[in-house]
Amino acid sequence: MSTHNLANQGKPKHFRVKEQLNISMVMDWLHAGVEDTHRAGWASLFYGLVFAVTGICIHTFFSDNYWLLAGLTTGFFLLGPFLAMGLYDLSRRIELGLPPTLIPSLTAWRPNLFNVFLFAMLLLAVLLIWTRLSMGIFAHFFNGELPTFIDVFIHVIMLKQPIFTLIYFSAGGFFAVLIFAISVIAMPLMLDTNASAGTAAMTSLRACIRHPVIMLLWGFCLVVLVGVGFATSFLGLIVTMPVAGHASWHVYRNLIEIKR
Repeated sequence: MSTHNLANQGKPKHFRVKEQLNISMVMDWLHAGVEDTHRAGWASLFYGLVFAVTGICIHTFFSDNYWLLAGLTTGFFLLGPFLAMGLYDLSRRIELGLPPTLIPSLTAWRPNLFNVFLFAMLLLAVLLIWTRLSMGIFAHFFNGELPTFIDVFIHVIMLKQPIFTLIYFSAGGFFAVLIFAISVIAMPLMLDTNASAGTAAMTSLRACIRHPVIMLLWGFCLVVLVGVGFATSFLGLIVTMPVAGHASWHVYRNLIEIKR
């Protein structure tokens, strides 16, 4: 396979969301993610290690400020589509019959640098907005005090402040759904075709609107994969995040038809 095909310098004229999808494809995507993680080996696990170490560092440095910790942790994973760029490149290389090596994947964003940068800035802006909003919600409902994890857990489980629970999780859910809808296939699309940030975001949104049930199920799978990582003190992210990243490449390939 030529390097020209890998770089894919020519921009496609149109992206079409495929009509015929089966809900069973979600399991196919997960299986493909596992297969690519196995094929890429240490190159893939390197990215998982980055996720795990970052999560551990966030919780180590901000463990005493749960009101800030919650926003930073969830916000960090809102940046997941950008941070997984190298995983998409590894899957693309496997698909093209090229060796899935780490070093080239570290700079896979360079051919479409401007648009990847724009999209990353959008994700970062959402991260900052959500972190600030999270801090504000905690400050309002806890009278400016710094609640511990146990305090928050008790208030949520025992419904001591149902309005806090409703507002916090509604706001968090809104940001999560928004980012998921505009980014679920946006980064792989920009990597593969040099599409603009706006085109990639709108194509991703159209895919979610066209196939809401399948995409909601896929979103649930991502939540489970991240949840497993959290439940294992972030060590599970070493494996679950590569699986999620590689699988997301196959989501893009199955959802989008490229017309030139």
